[in-house]
Amino acid sequence: MEDSLRFEILGRDPNTMARVGRLITPRGEVVTPAFLPVGTRGAVKSMAPWEVAGIGFQMILANTYHLYLRPGVEVVREAGGLHAFMGWEGPILTDSGGFQVFSLSPTLKVEDDGVRFRSVYDGSEHFLTPELAVRVQEELGSDIAMVLDHCVAYPASREEVERSVETTLRWAERSLRAHTVGGQALFGIVQGGAYPDLRARSAELTSSLDFPGYGIGGLSVGEPREVMLRCLEVQSAILPEDRPRHLLGIGDPEGLLEAVSLGMDLFDCVLPTRMARTGVAFTRQGKLNLRHARHARDHRPLEEGCPCPACTCFSRAYLRHLHRVNEMLAHRMLTWHNLAFMHRLLLDCRRAIGAGRMLELIREWEGWSGRQPS
Repeated sequence: MEDSLRFEILGRDPNTMARVGRLITPRGEVVTPAFLPVGTRGAVKSMAPWEVAGIGFQMILANTYHLYLRPGVEVVREAGGLHAFMGWEGPILTDSGGFQVFSLSPTLKVEDDGVRFRSVYDGSEHFLTPELAVRVQEELGSDIAMVLDHCVAYPASREEVERSVETTLRWAERSLRAHTVGGQALFGIVQGGAYPDLRARSAELTSSLDFPGYGIGGLSVGEPREVMLRCLEVQSAILPEDRPRHLLGIGDPEGLLEAVSLGMDLFDCVLPTRMARTGVAFTRQGKLNLRHARHARDHRPLEEGCPCPACTCFSRAYLRHLHRVNEMLAHRMLTWHNLAFMHRLLLDCRRAIGAGRMLELIREWEGWSGRQPS
């Protein structure tokens, strides 16, 4: 493992594969399992970096695709790197931009050397190679970078997924050769679609390259939850025990806790912040939708006992009013609340692992997505 990153397992749940760990980077430590707020364009939407840190988050994710296109890596480099540019002092993980290329570019063309796509901003053509993805992340100066992977949509044929696994592995090998910057750890990514045997093959081949950590891609993209969990179980049993595992793109409590029980350490997702902008607050009782008229004269907080400023300072009625008239304060407060909710969920998760009650915690959250708070 690279000197820039160390991972220590501090405790395990005896009934699952869940573990509590400590990820040590040059810019600080991250206790795992941990959720990473997404700063797509260099900021967590509507939040200042010190506010995100004040909630308790130790690491965030930034998006290579968007930063590469705007403002461009030259601007970020001139500012002294991404940390200085966005005012975040802790560790930053950048994705490779591969997922955005495949999801935002309907006219993309995958070639042996990379993928050709058009910018979502101005339609300009770009050719993203594994080497370019590495170079861009090196210039951004993130603490953890991701290799460029070949994403396929769900559902996909076995033949398509086999090509995806082969291409991702080939690009991972090229990424390793291209990565030269010390102080930055490069993570490999495993694919395999909804096919457990291809998931196993991708995990075996990618782990043989000896990356300091691994991302699990191509899941939580529409496949049945039981399929996702089976694929995670297969890959978790193969990936090295002493390396951190980052499950890309999952942010609902039920799925996140199940993934923790299968040995995942890091998570990122836009769901908590995106739902906040639609007027939805996450609570232990379920998703509270402020668009419903029954909250118009509800002077209770979003969630009793929540220490975030949205709950300690304002009522559901007031926040509903702000959301209906499109006041920015509503977006900020609901985002703050949902991020605080995610942080508390992960704290509960770590405590449950330490107490050997991870399965009990999972049962407590069963059916969360269908609950309606009173």
